[in-house]
Amino acid sequence: MDNREQPPPAEVAEEGATHYEVRLDPEPAIPQQPQRVDEEPAARRGPVYVDTTVREHTEQPVIPAGWRTWGNVRSNVRRIAGHAAHAAAYHAVRSPKYVALAVFWSVVGMFRLGWRFWRWAYDLEQHGERVRAADRDDVEGYMKLMREADQHRRNRLPVFLLAMAALPCLVGAWWFWAPRWVQLVTVVVLVPLLARVGRPVGQRIVSPAVVAPRFRRLNADIVLRAYYAAKLGDPDKPSQQITFGSPMARDGEGSTVLIDLPYGKGFSDAVKAREAIASGLDVAVSQVFLSRDPSSNRRHQLWVADRDPLAIPAGRTPLLKLQPTDVWKPAPLGLDQRGQRVELTLMWNSVLVGAVPRQGKSWSARLLALYAALDPYCKLTVFDGKGSPDWRKFALVADRCGFGLAMTRDGDPVEGFIDALRELRADVQDRYQRLSELPAEVCPEGKLTREIARNPRYRMPVRLVVVDEVQEYFDLGDSAKEKEIASLLVFLVKVAPAAGVIVLCATQKPGGVGSGEVGRAFTSFRDNHQVRFSLRTSSWQVSDVVLGAGAYSEGHDSSALLPTYKGVGILRGAGDDTPTVRTYLADGQDTERILTTARRMREAAGTLTGMAAGETTARTVRDPLADVIRVWSFIDRPALHWSQLAELLAEHMPDKYADATAEEISALLRTFEVPSPVVKVDGRAARGVRREHVEQATHQRQLAGNGNTATDPAHGPSDTPPAG
Repeated sequence: MDNREQPPPAEVAEEGATHYEVRLDPEPAIPQQPQRVDEEPAARRGPVYVDTTVREHTEQPVIPAGWRTWGNVRSNVRRIAGHAAHAAAYHAVRSPKYVALAVFWSVVGMFRLGWRFWRWAYDLEQHGERVRAADRDDVEGYMKLMREADQHRRNRLPVFLLAMAALPCLVGAWWFWAPRWVQLVTVVVLVPLLARVGRPVGQRIVSPAVVAPRFRRLNADIVLRAYYAAKLGDPDKPSQQITFGSPMARDGEGSTVLIDLPYGKGFSDAVKAREAIASGLDVAVSQVFLSRDPSSNRRHQLWVADRDPLAIPAGRTPLLKLQPTDVWKPAPLGLDQRGQRVELTLMWNSVLVGAVPRQGKSWSARLLALYAALDPYCKLTVFDGKGSPDWRKFALVADRCGFGLAMTRDGDPVEGFIDALRELRADVQDRYQRLSELPAEVCPEGKLTREIARNPRYRMPVRLVVVDEVQEYFDLGDSAKEKEIASLLVFLVKVAPAAGVIVLCATQKPGGVGSGEVGRAFTSFRDNHQVRFSLRTSSWQVSDVVLGAGAYSEGHDSSALLPTYKGVGILRGAGDDTPTVRTYLADGQDTERILTTARRMREAAGTLTGMAAGETTARTVRDPLADVIRVWSFIDRPALHWSQLAELLAEHMPDKYADATAEEISALLRTFEVPSPVVKVDGRAARGVRREHVEQATHQRQLAGNGNTATDPAHGPSDTPPAG
């Protein structure tokens, strides 16, 4: 018999451990294949490359991605420090309880040690053997055990008695003559040891601050069982076995492995069998994720989450930090199934969001609009065909906005929508013309740059056009308006993104809307969005309509998302990957808070324009520089207060400036880099404008190549020629 100590099984965790993996299934058995005599061992043969001219090897990064940038380092350090701080606070609050339990169980431990010492001294361990020998009527065996017990007692009892006599002397010497620090160290060391001996098995004195969840650890047998149950292979037929392209590995909060299907099976077969694979793995469908491998159509990556990752909220939006954003940089959208942050680049893209009602469609689109709102140099146009409260707070920052389809005291929102689309089309066409005329040192590639967009003299800020429930504008009951809206929207979604005009649309009816020419225009409008985000839909066909043709065959089906997943959708076209995203949350209060801050930023930057600056929807196209020069000709003063200039404009041009305030006029002129110094007029000093500064701004605009076309930076071209 081999008496060597055997290692404990993997299923048994260390007593008292908190974080550990529990294997719920046995390790796979590795079949031993017979080897021919003339066959070279596989370890010496190495890999065999078939029809391959280049052997590419993937090198693992020297520094893990989590520690490669200062941002990731700070994030990891913050997370580790936060965990340590939480554990320290948790245990500090419970320290009196720990001390009391430790003292109590240490007393119990002393008696247990004494009892064990007595059992050893009196050889009580043999008592059971003697009883069994007596039951068997084994007189010889019984007498042998008794002789051994007597011998043990003669040897051990003196040791026990001597120890019991010496113990009080040692305790007394320790108490009266040992230094205090020695006594303290002795107590600190002995009390935990005695408490560990005295406490019941399985009962902890120090409770864990964080309890790690248990999860199913995949092994080859489980995966093979799942794939064979899904009829993706046959273990008994030659060339129909499932094989692995990589070892099983932990990947985030889940397990991953590369699967090689049999010849004749492909990725689409695995996608169709996803539910059967989940059943074979004994997990929920929402825990199984398949992704295509570029090396072979029969190879794909299987990732199985420990728990349903889509049921975990992503949390509130980081925009609540209320810091300025930059629309030229990616916008935070949410977290993917592996907990990684997902960002979406708005520039040069048009975005379509689709879903059935009450799945978070409008709120998901609103996250991107809030990001653009916090960029004071991005100009917003917001229209909502449903007229819900979701978008109404954007009136704080939007240049043009309208809600619903019914006539209101502010006018007809449909006419306002058409007017805004016309102005956008004119602006896009004008931008392309002016970009082509700019010198190469300013516009190297004939394309809008961040410097051009943020320079007021060029009047080409980045614009975001938001249209929620866009299908409502294709079904107005007025064929003339429907056709014009359809043609304008198709133009914008095809042409505008390259000019720095971003189109963001959301719809709960992504299928055919309207008929004839309008229906074809809607289909063209829908299919020309570069980025698609689909929350839960009613069927895989509708999912394919939102995400684009071929999405289902690639394994992306938003109809498989559960109704309980609010704000969860599939993002396609934003990058090489197609993640399932849990969007951040920004409720109504968060939205108002963000937009209030965004308005203050725009007021400080002088970029608050249009309806947010107090203009009405029935605005007359105007040229602020030319209009100010014109009214200044009626007076002979070098400077004016802003209030005086607003009164002059309202008096001489009531059709354009009847309701204009001093703040609005100041914001309009500051977009042309007209300064606002303190000027003294009629003995009173206040903020105002000097005529020479307005003339300089007019001259600079003419030098920029716009001498024959005056344009309000907020409202497009004007028929009024510039002064001078």
